[in-house]
Amino acid sequence: MFQVLQGHIQPAPHRGRKTRLVTKDGRCNIEFGNIEYSNHFAYLLDFWTTFVEIRWRFVLLLFVASFTGSWFVFSLLWYWIAKSNGDLTGQNRTDGHVQCIDNVNGLTTAFLYSLETQTTIGYGGRALTGHCAGTIALIIIQSLIGVFINCFMCGVILAKISLPKRRAKSITFSDTAVICLKKGSLCLLLRVANLRKTLLIGSQIYGKLLRTTTAPDGDTVILDQVDVGFMVDSGKDNLFFVCPLTLYHVINTSSPFYELSADSLPNQDFELVVFLDGTAESTSSSCQVRTSYIPQEIQWGFSFLPIISRTKTGKYRVDFSNFSKSVRVTTPHCVHCFETEADQKNHNSHNQENQDKQQKLGIDNLGFQVIDIHDSMDITKM
Repeated sequence: MFQVLQGHIQPAPHRGRKTRLVTKDGRCNIEFGNIEYSNHFAYLLDFWTTFVEIRWRFVLLLFVASFTGSWFVFSLLWYWIAKSNGDLTGQNRTDGHVQCIDNVNGLTTAFLYSLETQTTIGYGGRALTGHCAGTIALIIIQSLIGVFINCFMCGVILAKISLPKRRAKSITFSDTAVICLKKGSLCLLLRVANLRKTLLIGSQIYGKLLRTTTAPDGDTVILDQVDVGFMVDSGKDNLFFVCPLTLYHVINTSSPFYELSADSLPNQDFELVVFLDGTAESTSSSCQVRTSYIPQEIQWGFSFLPIISRTKTGKYRVDFSNFSKSVRVTTPHCVHCFETEADQKNHNSHNQENQDKQQKLGIDNLGFQVIDIHDSMDITKM
């Protein structure tokens, strides 16, 4: 039995406050506890990933600390060399004293010399005299360490700027999903849009239904995952992602939503996580976009408003003001109602076809007899 619903525009509802595993912007709401202390060293072994994934405030702190710390450590070494050689102010110098470093007569000037050496400023006021072999070895070591710090920090900053998840920020999903009829089937629909004109190459869309189930042996399985397939009119792989797409999942006997109805949907406890994988055309880096929908964000009996139109100049225009808006449409109350109605229509159509076929073939006359006419019979000519 179908619901006859009044047609009016339905704005996107407020996002539910239910605790979910994946937030609307794709972050995973999970924490790890009771981890053995030895396992924390795994973060140090994989230090590159650790530095790339930490927050920007810690990256900037590491940037400042690494440079200033190296300058200060080497300034102490330069100060120690100058003091050992008697170059500092206040030390008793003998006639013919040869300095190791010119104009380094205290800790402050030693720090300035360390900074100028590592950053290759070279103002010319402080310099090695070349009479001490230790100073030559130390300046080589500081130069190599300075180059390493420069390369490492530049690599970390560049890697954080070019993270694929930054590209994912320009991919957006509709705030809600809808359930309505599409191509003669009851389907769950949602929208996804690429806010950049550059394409995502090799895009693939799929979903996971997360729910708590009970195993046959009585054990409770938390976050049980069930595959949910999505597709567009052109297929499900290698999407032509140049404009917003409407993705749909056919609700049939193999669908995890088969037992749902318009009344039972709001009372369900599940989370539908949708994933979009692709490769950025401009950077050739792979990225994944994800979002989630809870039952309160799935509207039964609604359909999305059209958002693509053509301008007078021949360009295609996308109206994002209607991106998440929907309108009520005539929709079956449940999948079983839709299948029953479809079977009834098929049965009536089959009966009508049989009746039409009988009318075309006619009705057999049981009293009609067939006789043979022999060629030898005389025919009377009039």
